[in-house]
Amino acid sequence: MPYSTEIQTQSAPAEWLETTYPIMEHFHTIQGEGVHTGKSAYFIRTGGCDVQCWWCDVKDSWDESKHPRITVRHILENIKLYKPAFVVITGGEPLLHNLDDLTTGIRSLGLPVHIETSGSSAISGRIDWVTLSPKRFKKPTEEIYEFTDELKVVVLTAKDLQWAKEHAARCRPGTRLLLQPEWDTPKSIPLIVDFVKENPEWGVSLQTHKFLQVP
Repeated sequence: MPYSTEIQTQSAPAEWLETTYPIMEHFHTIQGEGVHTGKSAYFIRTGGCDVQCWWCDVKDSWDESKHPRITVRHILENIKLYKPAFVVITGGEPLLHNLDDLTTGIRSLGLPVHIETSGSSAISGRIDWVTLSPKRFKKPTEEIYEFTDELKVVVLTAKDLQWAKEHAARCRPGTRLLLQPEWDTPKSIPLIVDFVKENPEWGVSLQTHKFLQVP
């Protein structure tokens, strides 16, 4: 889709511009992990999470009530200040919210929409790239696997490697398979390296934004 600084409203009622979402933060940065690492991206972090991993590095996102509700119009006006390659909707758990209006707005700018999700709720919106990061605390819905483009499993112990294989078996053919060490669990790194060497269909994802010291 060609990038546009104009918000196109002809294909949908203008009301979607005034739809609000609880937003912890939204900002322009570099995608730090996964298949699209190193690319310019605009991140939208929604408030609210029903998974709440103990090792989460954005625990402030969990309580939806702590975050202001912001209109799609406001978010789009900020995105237009930059020229990202795509927009990433993350959380918290973004699929707790109906993303139809937000993704309509983003796509009206001619930008692809990516999402990072645990898959704990039904998928919504028009999304171009789905990164599924399943969690033991609340398993994904069955439907999410047919939409998954990238499976990214955070690894702490050897048990997570078997967990990763179980979810990979449910994904559609061609899904990119990645293992990511938990940032504060360095002992997971040799586990991942040995696993990937023996299972070449898998790759390694690193949180490069933390090395670069960008949001």
